[in-house]
Amino acid sequence: MRPWICVAYSAPVSAATAVFLIYPIGQGSFSDGMPLGISGTFNFMFVFQAEHNILMHPFHMLGVAGVFGGSLFSAMHGSLVTSSLVRETTEIESQNYGYKFGQEEETYNIVAAHGYFGRLIFQYASFNNSRSLHFFLGAWPVIGIWFTAMGVKLNGA
Repeated sequence: MRPWICVAYSAPVSAATAVFLIYPIGQGSFSDGMPLGISGTFNFMFVFQAEHNILMHPFHMLGVAGVFGGSLFSAMHGSLVTSSLVRETTEIESQNYGYKFGQEEETYNIVAAHGYFGRLIFQYASFNNSRSLHFFLGAWPVIGIWFTAMGVKLNGA
């Protein structure tokens, strides 16, 4: 996972670059950029919407779908993992006892979890590979934020 941290971190960096650097240069003044602080940020959002109608930009829509979809997919994945833990604990012992740090075997059964999910939605909506599943969970919101940053860069100038 370590090499992908810089790719994941590029999403907030590209969004910050778009609103703090690219947009003000395109507008001709850094006073048009997003200020720091709550009230200044809300004022910037209202002015940006009034001048550029960013809410109707397709790249902004992809960003919203990325962020909200990523949270939905993560919640669904957490629910599936919790419902398919390999070792169940009793009331007497802690729930954390089902996992020991550094253990070799898997903590949950991905075949059972996503087999159920495939029957619930449709067969190809589930993942059989843990790596591809976790890549998808990380890549979906990052790509959405990239699209929003591109929408600000393309629409703001």
